[in-house]
Amino acid sequence: MKICIVTETYPPEVNGVAMTLSRLAEGLRVHGHPVTVVRPRQRSENFKNHKSSDCIVRGLPLPGYDGLRFGLPCKGSLRKRWQKDPPDVIYVATEGPLGLSAIAAARALRIPVTSGFHTNFHEYMRHYKMPLLKTFVSTFLRRTHNRTRRTFAPSTQVIQRLEALGIQNLRLLGRGVDANLFHPSKRDAKLRRSWGINPETGIAAIFVSRIAAEKNIPLALEAFARVRARQPEAACVFVGDGPERPQLQKQHPEFIFAGMQKGEALAQHYASGDLFIFPSVTETFGNVVIEALASGLVTLAYNYAAPQQHIQHAINGYLAPFDQPAQFLAQLDAALESRSDWHAIRTAARQTAETLDWSGVVAAFARELDQARNES
Repeated sequence: MKICIVTETYPPEVNGVAMTLSRLAEGLRVHGHPVTVVRPRQRSENFKNHKSSDCIVRGLPLPGYDGLRFGLPCKGSLRKRWQKDPPDVIYVATEGPLGLSAIAAARALRIPVTSGFHTNFHEYMRHYKMPLLKTFVSTFLRRTHNRTRRTFAPSTQVIQRLEALGIQNLRLLGRGVDANLFHPSKRDAKLRRSWGINPETGIAAIFVSRIAAEKNIPLALEAFARVRARQPEAACVFVGDGPERPQLQKQHPEFIFAGMQKGEALAQHYASGDLFIFPSVTETFGNVVIEALASGLVTLAYNYAAPQQHIQHAINGYLAPFDQPAQFLAQLDAALESRSDWHAIRTAARQTAETLDWSGVVAAFARELDQARNES
């Protein structure tokens, strides 16, 4: 089965959607399916960097997301490409101009096309002070996804929300974690010393994500301040980059800003922490949560998406009722007061992550794509 993935974001970009799509593409290839990825060239790469199976299209910078680009409309060129070498099924992962072009070209050529819901753009509007656009974006998402044979979403909770928007033919597409890369053994004493941690009693609270408005940064800052108030020797570390970072770094010299990390360095940063604080309320899944579990961290997050699926409160992490900041901070207090339980929680977190292998996710995805292409 020849599969084409169409996406606005893909490695070398560093974000959850890019990582997920890369894992799916590589996993499908391992299962014997030829995969082509249609995507815009990113500013950080040149044409020699991409794989021969990539189809690179023109793109422009994405406003408000420095370093990211969106693909320009290209229905004609995609139609010409697919007339010559049609895939058996197309997966449109993002709803930008490139994705719309791909859906239109696929439907014109009668090539089965599916879509994915990876980002809560309609929920981002209030964080970027554009609440009036939420209804418009929701309507756009419904019309876009309902032109495809399947829409894949990462959790049953997201599926329920999309059903409420009127999106049809929804299917679950779970997430896995590389439990070999993200592992407690990657803990780095030298890195912890560089954070100023007392090797006997000190702790590191970390936040790993894009440092942007939609990630609920103010509550992360409040949580970090609370950690420092209770544990003055604690290190509080932001791992990631984004539009909010320069200003935050100036305003909060008491916190550590480690910047964007990748691969082994990212795994070391995770494993060198103790407490993972993640207050985001806009995730469709939250890959960083299961990466933290795999790294053996004590995780605190809101009870939805990945945390709801994989965290048992006070067993392998801590949960707060969705979008309740006072409760989030109360659970942080509870976690800090229960440090004697952390060893058991970290062990249970790691055990949970070891069950979340990508191979089963990819196999289920391939079955759904095969069913989609055989529908009339």
